[in-house]
Amino acid sequence: MEMQKDHLEQARAALPGRILAIDLGARRIGLAVSDPLGWTAQGLPTLVRRNQRFDLDYLQSLVRQYDVALVLLGNPLNMDGSEGSQSARAREFAERLRRFLQIEVRLWDERLTTVEARLLLQESGMKRQRKGRQVDRLAAAILLQDFLETQRASRPNGPEPSGVVSGENEPA
Repeated sequence: MEMQKDHLEQARAALPGRILAIDLGARRIGLAVSDPLGWTAQGLPTLVRRNQRFDLDYLQSLVRQYDVALVLLGNPLNMDGSEGSQSARAREFAERLRRFLQIEVRLWDERLTTVEARLLLQESGMKRQRKGRQVDRLAAAILLQDFLETQRASRPNGPEPSGVVSGENEPA
């Protein structure tokens, strides 16, 4: 038991911090954070946008609260993988976040995460008026879980807790 506890503490110490995922929208920002070991994504309350300063301050408070080392921002690429106007806005917001938070911010392909979130909520029977914020939260969690699973799958020794790794998942 003591050896297992030591192994868990070593794994936690090796991780640079949690990952915060952002599903950026014009009116709301869906949010999710990884668990301390980088295995799962947990949705956070959706941020209703007010203005740029408020949004950045709120995100900074989450970075501090959860000891975030990496921000993962959904990149709404077109279905063919090209960048459109929404993707350009995400890239601009990512750069603004990077400068403001002084931590790494990465874009991650978010195609169909909102569609998947809506389908899951529809299947759950959730009332229509409650779906808006829940869709954003769930889309952020789906985005983050995809990132975490991709990182685990790319490790040569099989699944391990993920930490901060390099690269975007932009299509080739």
